[in-house]
Amino acid sequence: MNRRQFLNVIAGGAAAVGLPGCVTGRSKAAKAKLPNIIYIMADDMGYADLGCYGQKRIKTPNIDKLADEGTRFTQCYTGSTVCAPSRSVLMTGQHTGHTRVRGNGGIVGGVGPQRRVPLQARDFTVAELLKQAGYATGITGKWGLGEPETSGVPNRQGFDEWFGYLNQKNAHSYYPPYLWKNEEKFVLEGNQNGGRKQYSHDLMTDFALDFLRRHKAGPFFLYLPYTIPHAKYEIPSTAPYTDESWPKDAKVHAAMITRLDGDVGRIMALLKDLRIDAETLVFFCSDNGAAQRWEGIFDSSGPLRGRKRDMYEGGIRTPMIARWPGKVRAGKVNKTAVWCFADFLPTMADLAGVEPPDNIDGISVLPSILGKKQRTDDRFLYWEFFESGFNQAVRWRNYKAVRPGVGKPIELYDLTKDPAETTNIAPQTPKIIAKIENYLKTARTKSENWPVKK
Repeated sequence: MNRRQFLNVIAGGAAAVGLPGCVTGRSKAAKAKLPNIIYIMADDMGYADLGCYGQKRIKTPNIDKLADEGTRFTQCYTGSTVCAPSRSVLMTGQHTGHTRVRGNGGIVGGVGPQRRVPLQARDFTVAELLKQAGYATGITGKWGLGEPETSGVPNRQGFDEWFGYLNQKNAHSYYPPYLWKNEEKFVLEGNQNGGRKQYSHDLMTDFALDFLRRHKAGPFFLYLPYTIPHAKYEIPSTAPYTDESWPKDAKVHAAMITRLDGDVGRIMALLKDLRIDAETLVFFCSDNGAAQRWEGIFDSSGPLRGRKRDMYEGGIRTPMIARWPGKVRAGKVNKTAVWCFADFLPTMADLAGVEPPDNIDGISVLPSILGKKQRTDDRFLYWEFFESGFNQAVRWRNYKAVRPGVGKPIELYDLTKDPAETTNIAPQTPKIIAKIENYLKTARTKSENWPVKK
């Protein structure tokens, strides 16, 4: 199947896929005032893997330009330290103490041998919110929040159009035998019988560009949870790093990020060609910390402690860029706004002029994104993680607390003085520890799929 045939198949029938539910029925004039929204998310990309965040060896000119033309945030956090719960937080506006999906697989229950826990019909996503506000909604990439024929598939969670991987384990291959197009398998003929002719990331970019062309009248919400640079490390070409003396996987890691960077450039160029650049708010981030720190090569976590699966800053802090010409300040670095993935849903509600649900943990950070004054440092941010026991983390003001297991004492770090979390100040700060302990008593609700084992 050539590229043109692929796009024709993707576009065919797209209008027939809808989400049952309420749509507000805004007038065309009202819709025209709403900005388009593109949310691009890398997978397992470290805080310092981009040039604009200090990377010296991996080339990211287009994402660096995105930062030059927008605002770069240095204290934004993901939803979790691994992919599925991080995406659940982003979609639902609930932190991991409340959101449906709290791990890549459930401890109890779940679907299939990997115990995947799908979103349920009563869960409410940012896609549903924006759809009710009159947005066309599309997603391409890795979903991770619903297995086939469950209530968690994207088309049953507010997305009109969907193309990609449902299951994050299947997403480990960049030459899969099939992807999902809405609720049907989309066979990749070039990858049958061990073939390696259709690189999934490229197909996702083609889908994204086609979605933009078809929905240029707006408003639209396009969510691009790309799979690169997540392992398995495979790519058609390691250029421009082929001649480097790095290990093979390091070359592929760098080439994946640079390939992603090129596609960000293609998306931004198309927005200008379609004359919708000034009407479109673009976000760029990663879903969690770096899978490998690549110390001595890329130092992907930069000055931060830890990486993916850690509750320290290297596991949960993300690069975050927002760009919207004439609305988001260009060339600005925001070092004070402390926010997280749970804030995305209420921020989009604020932007679209609709009410968010009551049961969320996030707040609208639209003032911070638009360069206005907003105090975000006096609230608690919360994370929990189950793959190595029950771990918790809290951010309050300039303090970061980590509880590395049930019944274990809290570690406390002052991120203003110690962003690398090297010095535990808990023994010297009993009042702050008591405040965080008190917060933790009500920070979470019980989960049937992730019970806390004492």
